[in-house]
Amino acid sequence: MVDTKNQYLKIKTEVDAAIADVLDSAAYIGGKFVQSFTQSLNNYIGTKHTITCANGTDALQIAMMALDLQPGDEVITPSFTYIATTEVVALLRLKPVFVEVDKDTFCIDVEAIKKAITPKTKAIVPVHLYGHAANMEAIMQIAHEHNLYVIEDNAQAIGCDYTFSNGTVKKTGSIGHIGCTSFYPSKNLGAFGDGGAIFTNDDVLAEKMKKIANHGQSVRYYHDVVGCNSRLDAIQAAVLDIKIKHLDSYIDARNNAASFYNAAFQNHPAIQIPQIASYSNHVFHQYTLILNGVNRDALNTQLAALKIPSMIYYPVPGHKQKMFASFGLSETDLPTTDWLTERVISLPMHTELETEQLEFITSNILNIINN
Repeated sequence: MVDTKNQYLKIKTEVDAAIADVLDSAAYIGGKFVQSFTQSLNNYIGTKHTITCANGTDALQIAMMALDLQPGDEVITPSFTYIATTEVVALLRLKPVFVEVDKDTFCIDVEAIKKAITPKTKAIVPVHLYGHAANMEAIMQIAHEHNLYVIEDNAQAIGCDYTFSNGTVKKTGSIGHIGCTSFYPSKNLGAFGDGGAIFTNDDVLAEKMKKIANHGQSVRYYHDVVGCNSRLDAIQAAVLDIKIKHLDSYIDARNNAASFYNAAFQNHPAIQIPQIASYSNHVFHQYTLILNGVNRDALNTQLAALKIPSMIYYPVPGHKQKMFASFGLSETDLPTTDWLTERVISLPMHTELETEQLEFITSNILNIINN
């Protein structure tokens, strides 16, 4: 599904030198390497503040902790997403309120958000799934009208551009009150281990999140709030500071691969290719098809036999996960989400895909479906 090795080999000289610099400095936590990457990331995303942390899940948790949400407060989020988005909601004893996604973009449905708001609602967590932006202008308008916080889950869409109705363009992760991302190795901007970051334009929230990520302290041994220990180490920061310079070219490579897939599949009646809304571009963290009248699981098995990787993101939506059983979600009815979980399949998508590989993948998929 990904090829991190060949991506590394193309920048090996730069990366090896950066890691060697960290080792020579013997400064593995904090320091100039983390500071340099933090500034690079801040400039790229375009927010006032960036706080690096240990992983994307921590980023979401720290964001929610900084908002002083109380047990029982409701957080609206899509069910059709990776579990980390809502895992932290439950961990903090908040109540996840699962809503539908748009069938074409896979992102949270704006009308579903409106219907889910109650007096207990305190935050919305839109997920920019697969590399496509949620409708942030509409979501921010809803949040403003109801005095709600918005935390963007940008783990799959770093580098994605959102275009507002007035023509203003902003990076996803910089639009909500807080944005969160992950640097898991398979991400579009991937580390050589775990890593994450948080973005905000709010000075007060930024200071609080910095404290929370560092044991609740801004001065060593003086702990002002209950926090956690969540740090991006210097080696990961040094690697990411090299890779962020290549991020736009990585996105271009992913779009080129997506264009090849689109050309192969776009006229097939049983295949829906990824749709792109007028307000968003696509950075293709995943290339995900919707299959109609095709045995998806059988296709997945046949592709594996041909050594063509494919994945189901995600086979069990959040509202049906056992971990949320205590929240009384048995009556939750999300037909679009259930429909998608039975039909989506994701194909190999990374920066190193070659024409020969793409031809092999697409020709075999079409052969299986047509026969």
